[in-house]
Amino acid sequence: MSVLDRLGQKLLFAFDPETAHGMSIAALRCGLPVGARTTLDARLKVSVCGLDFPNPIGMAAGYDKNAEVPDALLGLGFGFAEVGTITPLPQAGNPKPRIFRLTADDAVINRLGFNNEGHAAAEKRLAARKGRSGIVGVNIGANKDSSDRIGDYERGVARFAQYASYLTVNISSPNTPGLRNMQAREQLGELLSRVMAARATATAQPPVFLKIAPDLVEAELEDIAAEVTEKQVDGVIVSNTTISRPPLRSGDTARETGGLSGKPLFERSTIVLAKMRKLLGPDRAIIGVGGVDSADTALDKVRAGADLVQLYTGMIYAGPSLPGRILSGMVRFVEKERLKSICELRDSRLDFWASRQL
Repeated sequence: MSVLDRLGQKLLFAFDPETAHGMSIAALRCGLPVGARTTLDARLKVSVCGLDFPNPIGMAAGYDKNAEVPDALLGLGFGFAEVGTITPLPQAGNPKPRIFRLTADDAVINRLGFNNEGHAAAEKRLAARKGRSGIVGVNIGANKDSSDRIGDYERGVARFAQYASYLTVNISSPNTPGLRNMQAREQLGELLSRVMAARATATAQPPVFLKIAPDLVEAELEDIAAEVTEKQVDGVIVSNTTISRPPLRSGDTARETGGLSGKPLFERSTIVLAKMRKLLGPDRAIIGVGGVDSADTALDKVRAGADLVQLYTGMIYAGPSLPGRILSGMVRFVEKERLKSICELRDSRLDFWASRQL
């Protein structure tokens, strides 16, 4: 971590996590030089779903919930940024406090509950950047009190298809009651059918990804893979936060309810990633997320079957220069291994990770 990163972290950690998050968004919005310079390297380029990514490292959804700073995030070195989760109507989310740092574990627990400003506010911002370069995905969700949650996803597709490089259907947040039930096969089949039909009639047809939970058994993964394949969904994002609690060192804070992210999520999310790669085969796109905080962990996601990699919590602890440091580490790796492309690494440890027990 650079001196600037350490100073920035010390400042932000003096505030509660949600206030600190708002301050970091404000810093990016104001154009403050918070990141490190990154070097483009052709060996890190990845083509997925017809999109040409300058590198495989992306900012996961959950940071820029309201599409305020996607271009500033790209300026930190990310190859792509995903905004959201965005619901049709604005909603406040769950009562505060709802974000908890587990500093001894390099982890976070959140129970935010899809707090966001809604479709209209995000659309206005995304429309203003239309025509700019850079890959920006839009993560869509359902309102907590919606009487037609699938309809909420259809509305998200219709509204954001023309602005999104890709769309993510998020049914895996643990903080909206009943949302994860949509991963069950019957509900999932209807959801994906209607989402893909909505895309077919939208003003543009960006790739569609399904974001899944890590807290699934193998039979559930098999059902999801079958529906994704049958409905011709373009890809899967593995994974969201976990409601499980591996051994943690952070005392009482570790017992807070909500989704756990960060370093303790790495192993389980990577196992699920590899199992999904086995089930989906070599051609379906997969984005790996969960516990990425270094070049080594990013490379492990690729080895386990990921085409692309996302992070968020890692940057809370390692600072905004993290994407640049990861890219530098990846460049050193491809040079050492004499790889022509980072894509050559994919699946190289697939069997190892897929054979692990959940």
